[in-house]
Amino acid sequence: VLLVESGGGLVQPGGSLRLSCAASGFTFSSIVMSWYRQAPGKERELVSFIPPSGDGLYYINSVKGRFTISRDNVKNTVYLEMNSLKPEDTSVYYCNDNNRRFNWGQGTQVTVSS
Repeated sequence: VLLVESGGGLVQPGGSLRLSCAASGFTFSSIVMSWYRQAPGKERELVSFIPPSGDGLYYINSVKGRFTISRDNVKNTVYLEMNSLKPEDTSVYYCNDNNRRFNWGQGTQVTVSS
């Protein structure tokens, strides 16, 4: 299994980023995929998940209305569109399945700062 996150960067408050996670080594189209994040000194937390069909999305309260998760079951990729970014969104972002079964990728750093 290989999970490769990309798309992070430095952005000003109110800005936007689109994260991607390219997956391989398992049947992507049958797995609930999730985005997680980990800020310095904090535990890794679930941000959002998306079932295989794309229905029944979940978001933590702090990102509802700002983040949108999506997936492409042909490209084996899951995305996280992040808008209206806040400094408290600063974290390393990771993807995995909803049970954290796979080895973690390197993550992608998102820094929100003026």
